[in-house]
Amino acid sequence: MTAPVFLVDAAALAAATVGGVVRLDGDEGQHAATVHRLTAGESITLTDGEGRGVHGEVVEVGKGWLDVRVHELVLEPEPALQLVLVQALAKGGRDEQAVEAAVELGVDTVIAWQADRSISRWRGDKAERGVRKWTNVVTSAMKQSRRLRRPTVEFAGSTTDLATRLRTVDAVLLLHEEAEVGIGAARFPQAGTVGVVVGPEGGISPEEVAALAHVGAQPVRLGPHVLRSSTAGPVGLTVLASRTRWTT
Repeated sequence: MTAPVFLVDAAALAAATVGGVVRLDGDEGQHAATVHRLTAGESITLTDGEGRGVHGEVVEVGKGWLDVRVHELVLEPEPALQLVLVQALAKGGRDEQAVEAAVELGVDTVIAWQADRSISRWRGDKAERGVRKWTNVVTSAMKQSRRLRRPTVEFAGSTTDLATRLRTVDAVLLLHEEAEVGIGAARFPQAGTVGVVVGPEGGISPEEVAALAHVGAQPVRLGPHVLRSSTAGPVGLTVLASRTRWTT
């Protein structure tokens, strides 16, 4: 069984040396000591969420903290191709299900999109709370899948905002049931950034399709069937990963 992963302060990790001790405290230390009930002698991985980490062994446990003897310094390199998921807000927690699975599949950035037909709406303070909630989902999924890099979460409050953001993405695949090209034939670079755009339950409006196509988005379909908003993004990311990251 692989060692559990916990987030630690970047400064503490930067000073870590093989044979040295790193203390895990705060909320993560409380979780490790109280919820996971880790004990001396157990293996553990600590990371700053930016790719740096250490594999080590718990040597002492206190109330809400534990000390870890460092066995190995590790670095998870930044992938040549960055994967971006644009997930329209959806009801019933389907958007969060998509985000959780996307993190397990290796997504690097998640953009919450308030599409025209999104039933769920993030307005005012709700947007800040929504980003915070999705960040918690991302963090949990990142640790569960033993990643050392935590994906970032952003919010696009309108299609105009999203179009502006996607100008910085090298290739954008817009998942659409009426597209003539299948995702397997989509064009995208092997390095840089590629985004997958998933609409809400009611679909992406023609005006949104036009606005996103104007910034270079390629409409593509995922096979012959219509997928739920909780499924489409992870399936699209799986196809991309199978053509890039999972080839060896």
